[in-house]
Parts: sequence; C-alpha cells; structure tokens
Amino acid sequence: MSTTTPTRPPSGSAAAGEATHPVSRQHRTDPLYYLFLFPSLTLFTAAVTVPALLGFAYSFTNSIGFGDWEFIGLRNYVAMFQDEGILGSYGFTLGFSLVTVLVVNVIAFALALGLTSRIRFTTALRTIYVIPMVISGIVIAFVFQYLFANTVPGMGQALGSDVLSSSILADPDWAWLSIVFVTAWQSIPGTMLIYIAGLVTIPGDVYEAGEIDGATGWQSLLHITLPLVSGFVVINTILGFKNYLNAYDIIVGLTDGGPGVATRSVAMSIFRGFEGGDYAYQMANAMIFFLISILIALLQLRVTRGRTSFGS
Repeated sequence: MSTTTPTRPPSGSAAAGEATHPVSRQHRTDPLYYLFLFPSLTLFTAAVTVPALLGFAYSFTNSIGFGDWEFIGLRNYVAMFQDEGILGSYGFTLGFSLVTVLVVNVIAFALALGLTSRIRFTTALRTIYVIPMVISGIVIAFVFQYLFANTVPGMGQALGSDVLSSSILADPDWAWLSIVFVTAWQSIPGTMLIYIAGLVTIPGDVYEAGEIDGATGWQSLLHITLPLVSGFVVINTILGFKNYLNAYDIIVGLTDGGPGVATRSVAMSIFRGFEGGDYAYQMANAMIFFLISILIALLQLRVTRGRTSFGS
C-alpha cells in the first residue's frame, strides 16, 4: 500500500513571490514644500515670465509703450537687420565681451598664482585687491571718466605727449579700450577669488612629484596647475561672458555710448529705445538678443561638457 506525501512548497517561495510582486508605494511630496515654493514661483512669474511674454507679443505691434497699437507682424524684426545702429551695437557688445573675458581671466589667474605662492603679506594683499569688487559700477565709471577726461590729458600736456594730451573717451576708435580697462578693473577681484579657491585645492604632493620628475616652473604650470583648475577656468569664462553681454552701467557712466554710438551696447540700445518711444521695436531687439544669449550659453555648455569637474 503506497502512501502519498503531500507536496510542500519550498521554503522561501512566499518571500520570492513577494519579491517578484513588490508592494507599490506612492511617494507623495509634503504640501509644505509647495507652500515654500509658491511665493518664489509667484514673484518669478509676475516679474519675469509675464513681462517676457507681453514683450514678445508687443514686438509684433507698433506700440510706443502706452495707448493704442496695431499688429504689424514681422516688420520690426525685418527693420532690425537693416538698422546699422543696432547691428553696430551687437558688434561692439560681442567684441567687447570677448576681449574683456580674455583680459580679466589672464590677469586674475596671474594674481591668484601670486597670492597663493609663498610671499609675505598675502592676506593684506588679498584684501586690497578685492576692494574694486565692492564698489558700485556706476561710481567707478564716473571716477575713471574724470581721470580719462581731465587728469590723464593734463599729465600728457605737462609731459609734452601728444598721445596722452587728448582724452581717449573722445576717440571713436579707441574709446572701447577705456571700457575694457574699467570693466576689467572691477571684475578681476571676483574672478581672482574663484581661481584662488581652485588653486588651494591642488595637493602639494602633486607639485613635489613633478619636481622629482624634473618639471620646471612653466612645465608645472602647463601640465599640473592648468589642467587641475580647468573647471574654474570654464566657470569664470561662462559667468564673465554672460555679465559682459549685459554691460550697461559702466558704459553709461564712462562714455554714455559715445563718441556718437561707437560704444553703445545692446542693453543700452534697448533702454534708450524705450525712452525714445520705440517700445515695440526695441522689444523685438530684446527678443533677438535673448535668443542669441541662449544660443551662446548652449554653445558654451556644449563645448565645455565634461570639463567642469573641479580638480579633474
């Protein structure tokens, strides 16, 4: 007589079944987070998003900023590309931004190298160098405007120098150099501090290993320092270029866009257009400038992708 032993499921099968069909849990966000997000989102929408959308809509009209208006389609955008004043402002802004980014980063990096080396009075020198960063741009511009228009020509006449006897601000070919100089004077401290933050993260053992291998000072700079702070170079380049594209206060205080319109930036063209009743026309200009800024930012991110890791 045969007996049948009941089959028992193998141990752990229930656990396996449970693992196969995990209990789904819905992750819910605490409403308190939305409460804290709401004020910032409301202010951003009211101060940025809504005005931008309204400006985009007005760029297709002949509005002067108030009163009646009519829809005119792409007429403002077509006229922009035939306006030598606006095209000139774009050329000046892009050229000024490129030159200033190069000058600021080279000088700031050199100063950062000096202030992280074994020299005396490092702390005092760092304090002195950051003073321009805390002064208002318009104040700096008015001070240098007086120096370039009065002090330097007076010194040139006393020295008998024809080059220095006339104000550089009155020369349409060289007035842009004064803007580069003053902008760099104010921007170098902030850029320098970022480079100092990068340089102090480099371990001293790396340089000791380079000395053992016979690396000279220039070789250490090119093959150790620069690669290890490349992320900081990228950050300074992107931030600086973005800020210089929006240059306004220093130009207003220094040259007011002159002589003529030789140093008029895009931002200044837009604001002056608002004052002159070209509201819709300059809103079209602002939309194009916004798209160009976005394209430049995307290009920079594309080029620098994977190179922004600090100390890599």
